Amino acid sequence: MLRYLVSAGVLLTAMVERASAQTAAVASTVPVPEPGGVVRPGPTAPLVYFTADEMPTFPGGDRALLTFLASRLNYPTAALDRSLSGKVYLTFTVDPEGRLHNPRVVRGLGAGLDEEALRLVRLMPWWNPGKIGGQPVWVTLTMPISFRAL
Repeated sequence: MLRYLVSAGVLLTAMVERASAQTAAVASTVPVPEPGGVVRPGPTAPLVYFTADEMPTFPGGDRALLTFLASRLNYPTAALDRSLSGKVYLTFTVDPEGRLHNPRVVRGLGAGLDEEALRLVRLMPWWNPGKIGGQPVWVTLTMPISFRAL
């Protein structure tokens, strides 16, 4: 049992070290068989980073992002009826051109607020991409959108 605990500790340490690198491969090289039995490597998916030297930004900065959200926000009536307020956390990936991919709710509130937050992210213009070493890269962001019922 002691050997199991030691190996689990080593495994946990390796996982923490890997997580601290802050990168994740979306997919690995997939071999694609060709006629005649020849197997050649297929296309590789890009690396997706969680941190970058220069993080992706909304065009115009944070003030422009707040203005964008405030001007397009439609508070759901179900949430207003329940006086529901709080933050919906969303995650999405910004590609090297600035397009947003795969927006999804990480932590929601329900009553239509999750759907409204997703709608707002899907309406957003292209962002300024994240960069590492001056080169644009894929970066995943998690962003809160606050809702306050008055």
